[in-house]
Amino acid sequence: MIPVSLLQPKKAKYRSALTALTALICLSAYFLFIRPSVLPSQAMHRNNAPAVNQLTSNSRLSAPVRNHRKLPKIGEQVALAQHQELAAISSFLTSLSRNMIPLSVDPTVTIDPQLVLDFDTRSARAAEEVQHMVTDVWERNPVLLYSKLYSPASREIKGILAKMNLQPSPTIIDVDIRDDAKVVEPIICRLTSSLELPVLLIGGRVIGSIEKIRVLEESGELHKLVTASGAVIDGSKKNHRH
Repeated sequence: MIPVSLLQPKKAKYRSALTALTALICLSAYFLFIRPSVLPSQAMHRNNAPAVNQLTSNSRLSAPVRNHRKLPKIGEQVALAQHQELAAISSFLTSLSRNMIPLSVDPTVTIDPQLVLDFDTRSARAAEEVQHMVTDVWERNPVLLYSKLYSPASREIKGILAKMNLQPSPTIIDVDIRDDAKVVEPIICRLTSSLELPVLLIGGRVIGSIEKIRVLEESGELHKLVTASGAVIDGSKKNHRH
């Protein structure tokens, strides 16, 4: 019979081997099952970090640059006084024969300046441009007649003006044969406080009815008004002689 004391060292060796084997199995299980599931997650986290930073960086680069300068405010449109509106419309109609007032315009209210003026009506210099336009139109058209082609009064005024042989020649607009007559006639009547056409303007001033024009012509005052406007009486004859 083997003594018990001789078996104790073998048991100690077996226990040590078993412990070492158990530790080896646990370590192998860790590397086989647990470690692989952790490593990809960590690797993905590490790989994503630069991507997020790059996206943030790119979004900063691609973001539109904000201009903090204040844009200039659009000025209010210039307001036309009655005499300025008359000058603006007269300038528009006499500049080109094909210029027409839109039929959609309400003749009872002040016309939109943008329809008849050829400059920016909202600019800082708009008021100054309007004053220049008023001066220019009456210099170019010192005697202007808004007429009706088949009106006896219009024919009489045309005859009076023709006898003066004016230079420059009087500007005559036969409103009733225009395509925009339905708009132009009431606008001119409103701006000149006239009941009907014809309307004679000398130096931009309304002369009055045919009866008043007759009186002024007989007294010689009409000639004085014409001369004061810048038109030259018998000027066309003098030029023809030269």
